[in-house]
Amino acid sequence: MPGTLNPTFSLHHLNQWRFAWVPTVLLVAFAAAYLYAQRGRDWPRSRTFCFLGGLLVTFLAVESVVAVFDRTYFADHMIQHLLLIMVAAPLFALSAPLELTYQVLNERGRAVLDGRVARALTHPVVAFGLYAVFIPLTHLTSLFNLMLTHEAIHDVEHLGFLVVGYLFFRVAFGRERGVALHPGLRLVFVMVAVPVDTFTGLALAMTSKNPFPAYRHLAPRGATATSILNDVHLGGAIMWIGGDALMLLACVPIAVIWTRYETQRTRALDAELDAQGL
Repeated sequence: MPGTLNPTFSLHHLNQWRFAWVPTVLLVAFAAAYLYAQRGRDWPRSRTFCFLGGLLVTFLAVESVVAVFDRTYFADHMIQHLLLIMVAAPLFALSAPLELTYQVLNERGRAVLDGRVARALTHPVVAFGLYAVFIPLTHLTSLFNLMLTHEAIHDVEHLGFLVVGYLFFRVAFGRERGVALHPGLRLVFVMVAVPVDTFTGLALAMTSKNPFPAYRHLAPRGATATSILNDVHLGGAIMWIGGDALMLLACVPIAVIWTRYETQRTRALDAELDAQGL
């Protein structure tokens, strides 16, 4: 059945926006809260820039032309997902918001962050498990089709990508309290997650039929069953190639952290040997 509701994307749509008051208010509120919390503290500017960068990427993902066509084209929707979970979320992880929150809270609030629930949610095994389940669950099951037909579920899904991505990459970057992995293991942590995106992307790129019936009505005017399936294949390729590329890109700061760690460790060992006259 051809699509009947939405226009076909063209370059003149690039300046279109879909402003919504709820995400806008939340983004402004988070920016104000973070800036206020770090005011007067010895807080690295690079972390503040990362947080604001994460908010900017989130804004572009949910309110720019990407959001205008996110339920019209599966490929566009996949770009939106990658922006949220593999660009915005790593930036939030690099900004260490939980660590800043810990500094601002009183003793009772810090006790909550040090409690069992918080420690469980931020544990590396839990973070990896959430990522490994969330990606295929939201792309290979009927949940995706449900999201296409219910705006509220769509918004919750956006939040899920940010939260799951943040929990995953906070372990990878190791800038916040909690169970800390050796920098070398952090690289392994990220690389082991790559097959999750590869499997999901390949499953979509190789499907022989449209797995999301809602696109029959949400696809652009003039769309056919073949063009819709081709769009799904393109989205799968974006998940596969784009997702793997962004995962590899995330390894760069981890490698830098590992190098600094080994350099400091070597210097400390040399100083200890010098003190012992060896």
